[in-house]
Amino acid sequence: MSDIPAPAHQPFRLSMLLYDRRYRSMTIQVVVFILVMAAGWWLVDNTIRNLQALGKDFNFGFLFQRSGYDIGSPPIPYNSDDTHLRAAVVGLLNTVIISILGCIAATFLGTAVGIARLSNNWLFARLMTIYVEMFRNIPLLLWILIVYALLTEILPAPAAYRGEDPEWSKILFGNVALTNRYTAIPSIGLTNDPGMLDLGFRIMINWATIAFAVVLIGGWLVRRVVLNRAQAAQDRTGERPTTWWINLAIMTVPSLLLIWYFGLHLIQPELTGFNFSGGLNLQNGFVALWLALTLYTGAFIAEIVRAGILSVSKGQTEAAFALGLQPNRTMNLVILPQALRVIIPPLTSQYLNLTKNSSLAIAVAYMDLRGTLGGTTLNQTGRELEAILLMMLIYLALSLLISAGMNAFNARVKLKER
Repeated sequence: MSDIPAPAHQPFRLSMLLYDRRYRSMTIQVVVFILVMAAGWWLVDNTIRNLQALGKDFNFGFLFQRSGYDIGSPPIPYNSDDTHLRAAVVGLLNTVIISILGCIAATFLGTAVGIARLSNNWLFARLMTIYVEMFRNIPLLLWILIVYALLTEILPAPAAYRGEDPEWSKILFGNVALTNRYTAIPSIGLTNDPGMLDLGFRIMINWATIAFAVVLIGGWLVRRVVLNRAQAAQDRTGERPTTWWINLAIMTVPSLLLIWYFGLHLIQPELTGFNFSGGLNLQNGFVALWLALTLYTGAFIAEIVRAGILSVSKGQTEAAFALGLQPNRTMNLVILPQALRVIIPPLTSQYLNLTKNSSLAIAVAYMDLRGTLGGTTLNQTGRELEAILLMMLIYLALSLLISAGMNAFNARVKLKER
């Protein structure tokens, strides 16, 4: 088939939709669009027919029915008399919490290991290589089960901490107790408690939390103003004024004043009866999932960080040293700004993978979105199509939010070409 050049005043003919390259691409797009829509219509029609054959309809009314099951340590008030919708929200919050904590911990671990892999210490670098190869080449589900088994089989029961000469002692200066059921950590207490703000739907937030959030956000905005003024002074005079102590004071002094005013202190977990009380008891399912996600994703991030640093030419480092820059300023001002262009795009993929991999929480009975909406709710109501569709939409929304945030960060830190 060959193209037929169209004369300037040639009248339109139907054959031109196929043989004229000016219309051919449009014809192909229209045909593909019609085929895709036809396939979608066939799937929807077939689904409706099958549901009718099973005596089912398609609605989300089950979300407002009584759930009838409990969720351990919910982040918002919840009991078995609440609706399936509230249970799904609890699961979603658990997914968000484990994803945020996993991304933070995996980023720190992966960055440290990635830099360590470039160490001149042969043994240290090889140990990091063993860690990376071991964790990224074994399925995540196995790591979750291994960590959970270690926590439940090796650690003692809470009773081992009883008595004047207990079998086990709390770690981290006597603040954390590891047991085969949970990890007891200190909670935060207030001597001068300002009370709670009712947000509706039985969700309460302490006024002290709001005060800290306002102070931190305000401090961050003031810090940006100070940095912009310092940059303007540098552009005008060639010398940058010292601002680190101003920024440090802006970010810490107001928070310290709030800590003093509210009487912020830690409440130590104490063994009373058969369990610890006073602090927070993190269930082993949550701890195992968090550790496994961190160790598994950290191995991938380490390779991303190492590749990003190696992508920067050694000549850049040598030139910075020749100008008298110290190694830490060379890393912050020369290497990292260029390496981030390589690091951030694949790092975004790892954050997305970690969020989606958190759905493996059901293996250790951690009630995330998969365990609530896609587990107990689905089994109780028999609304598998609606529940799965909702989960897909929620995970899609979470992934798009993460991508949007990382793309904005990437646009902010990328090198500006003149």
